[in-house]
Amino acid sequence: MTAYVRSAPGTYVWLLILFISTVALHHMSPDFEQDFLRQRSTNIHELSQNPVRVLITSAMWIDGGHWVPYAILYSVFHAQAERWIGTARWLAVCVVAHVFATLISEGALLKAVRDGIAPHSAVNTLDIGVSYALAGVIGLLTYRLAVPWRHLYLLGVLVFYGIPLYTDRTFTDFGHFVAVLIGLACYPLVRGRGKAWNPKETLAALRG
Repeated sequence: MTAYVRSAPGTYVWLLILFISTVALHHMSPDFEQDFLRQRSTNIHELSQNPVRVLITSAMWIDGGHWVPYAILYSVFHAQAERWIGTARWLAVCVVAHVFATLISEGALLKAVRDGIAPHSAVNTLDIGVSYALAGVIGLLTYRLAVPWRHLYLLGVLVFYGIPLYTDRTFTDFGHFVAVLIGLACYPLVRGRGKAWNPKETLAALRG
C-alpha cells in the first residue's frame, strides 16, 4: 500500500489537502460555510475579480463534505494516470482540464445570463470542487487501454457524462463533458508512454 501511494505522490498529496479542507468544513456553521466557499468559487463574479486565486482555491475543497468517495475515485483514476505518464504530465492534464472546462462552462453561463436564459443571480452560483480535473483524467485514460477495450471504455465515459448533459443541461454538466473532451485532446502527452493495457492478458496471467 505504501509503495502504491509513493508511486502517485501528486494524487495523494492532493487527497490529503482535500481531507484537511473537508475536516475544516465540518467545523464551520452552515451559513459561514456557504459564504466561505462562495469566495473560493469559480463563479462568474469571483472569476471576474480574482481569476487566478479562485481557479487554484476551488480545487482544494469538496462541496458536500464527502471525502471517502473522492479517495476511491482518485485511487482508481488519478493514481493510475500519474503512475502511467508521470507526475508532471498528469498535473498538466489536471490543470488544463480544470481551468479550460471552468472558463468555457462559465463563459456559456455568462452568455445565458446576458441572453436572459439564466437569472442574473447565477453569476454568484457556488462552483467549487475537483470534478473537472477528474473528468479530464478519466477521458485521458481512454488511451491507456488496448483496442477493443478502449472503444468500450470511451463509449461508457461519453454515455456517463453525456446523459446528464442531455437531460439536465446545467453548466456543470456541460463543463464535465468539455473536460472529458479536453482529456481526450491531451493525447500528445501520452503518445509512446508504454504498451496499452489489455485486461484480457492480465486475466490470462492471473489464471495461470
